Parts: sequence; C-alpha cells; structure tokens
Amino acid sequence: MVDPHVSLDAGELSPTEQKLRGPLEEQLTSALKAAANRIGRRYAGEPVQDVAAQLVEETRAGLHPDIAAGWQPDQAQLYEVARAIVNGH
Repeated sequence: MVDPHVSLDAGELSPTEQKLRGPLEEQLTSALKAAANRIGRRYAGEPVQDVAAQLVEETRAGLHPDIAAGWQPDQAQLYEVARAIVNGH
C-alpha cells in the first residue's frame, strides 16, 4: 500500500494559504492517497510516467475545483508514489 503525504512549501504560499496550510495539506494528502489506492487496484502494467499522470488527474478530480487548479504537485514525490504503485505489482 502507498502512503503518500503532501507537504506545502511555506515560502511559496500566500499569507492566506499559509494560514490554511495544515487543512490544505490534509485535503491534498487524502485526495492523493485515494487516487493512489484506486490506481493501484486497477494497475495493469502502465509505465511510471503514465501512472504519475493518472495520479495528478485523479487527485485533482477529488479536490474542490479552486484547490485543484492551484495545486502544483512536487514531481519527485509524485514519481515516488507512481514508482511505488508500479513496483508493488
């Protein structure tokens, strides 16, 4: 099972986002975990880059549209999660 955690860089956040950092991280983490679990269950040999793209798409689908539009995933973390899915099968 994949257990990702999203951490936001405080230096890149607006003052309002900084105040909401904890709840935003929790919501993003929850959406990413749910996406990883769904993708892991149906994984059928796709390459890591395709799995990473699916993670972004499905995570954004699980978020409020405003949060989804502003979320810029850490590519290294995203590929780490995608590799865990690929290597877990």
